Amino acid sequence: MNPTKIGFQPDAPLETKLRPTFKSGAVARIAGMPVATLRIWEQRYQAVHPVTAASGHRLYSSADVERATLLRRLTAQGHAIGLLAALETEQMRQMMQAPKATMPASQPAARRAVVVGQALARRLQRLMDSQPLIPALQMVDVFDTLVEAAQAAQRSTNPGVDLLLWQAASLHPGAGQELRLAQDAWQAPAAAVVYRFSSAAGRSELTSAGAAVLYEPADDDSLRQWLTSLPRARTPSDTTVIAPDLTIPSQKSLAKQGISAPRFCDVALTQFAGLSSAMACECPSHLAELLLQVSYFETYSGECANKSAADAQLHAYLQQVAGTARMLFEKALEQVAIAEGLPLPLVSTASSL
Repeated sequence: MNPTKIGFQPDAPLETKLRPTFKSGAVARIAGMPVATLRIWEQRYQAVHPVTAASGHRLYSSADVERATLLRRLTAQGHAIGLLAALETEQMRQMMQAPKATMPASQPAARRAVVVGQALARRLQRLMDSQPLIPALQMVDVFDTLVEAAQAAQRSTNPGVDLLLWQAASLHPGAGQELRLAQDAWQAPAAAVVYRFSSAAGRSELTSAGAAVLYEPADDDSLRQWLTSLPRARTPSDTTVIAPDLTIPSQKSLAKQGISAPRFCDVALTQFAGLSSAMACECPSHLAELLLQVSYFETYSGECANKSAADAQLHAYLQQVAGTARMLFEKALEQVAIAEGLPLPLVSTASSL
C-alpha cells in the first residue's frame, strides 16, 4: 500500500505532520503490522505518542505513522523494540539508510506468521524484544480464534503467510478441521500449535495433518528453541476429520455451582508472569503460570467428549474442582500482587457477565 494515497505525506510541513488524524487501524495498515503490536509498542515502550480524541479513539499524526513504519522495518531486520523506542526518528532514518550487512546464505528470510492467541502474541513479542529470533518472525496479524483468522483471510487482499501459529487451551478430536480451514484460508504451508491440555487423539490428529505440536512451556527459552527448530514448510496430509458434538457448560450453569467466571484473561496473566522475571522472588510468576494451568484444565474438562451419563458427570465434577481451585489461586494472586507492589492483571471481560 502506498502511504501517500491515504494521506501520509513524509515531506509535509511540520505543522501538518504533527496534526493527529490517523486512527490505530490505519496506522497499523500503513506500517504493515497488527494493531495489537502497535498498542504494545505504545503502552509498554512509549515508542509512539498518540492523543485521545473526545470520541475516545487514539489519533496519530503523520510523524507517528512514519515512526511506526520505521520501527516495524527495523524490528523486522532484527533490532529490539526496547532499544529502538528510545531513539529519535532521525536516528532510525539513518539506520535504514546505512549499508546493510550481507546476509549469510545459510540464514533464511524472516517468516511471516499469523498468530491465533493474544497471550501467545505477547510472549512472542517478549521473545523478539529480548533477542532476535533466527529465522526472524514477523507477526502479520493476531486473532483470538481460528474462526476469526479464517474470516479475516477472506477479506485480505494478500492472505499468503509462511506460518500459522495457534495457542490452544485444549485439544480434542475435531480441532484439526478448524486449524486446516484457517491454514488454507491464509495459504500457510506450515502450522504449529502450542497447547496446555490435550487428549492423545487430539495430538495425533494434528500431527497426522502435518502440524508441529508442543505442550506450551512455562519458560521463554524453551519456546524460543522450538520456534527456531520449526521447518520452513510442512505439507498437511489429506486427513478426513469429523468434529464431535460437544456440549460446553455456560458461565450461568457454573455460577449455579458456586463457580464464578475467570477474573483475569490469559493475556493479562501472561504479561503479569513477565513482570517479576527480574525479581529475586519468582513466586508471582509461578503463581500466574499455575493459574493459567488450572484455568486451561477447567476449560479442557468442560470440553471433554462424554461417552456416557457417568462420563459427563465425572467431567462436570472435574470442571467444578478446577473452577474452585482457580478461584483460590486468583485470590492468592491478588494477595501476592499487593505484597510485592505489582499491578494486578486486567480483569477479564467474562467476569462481568
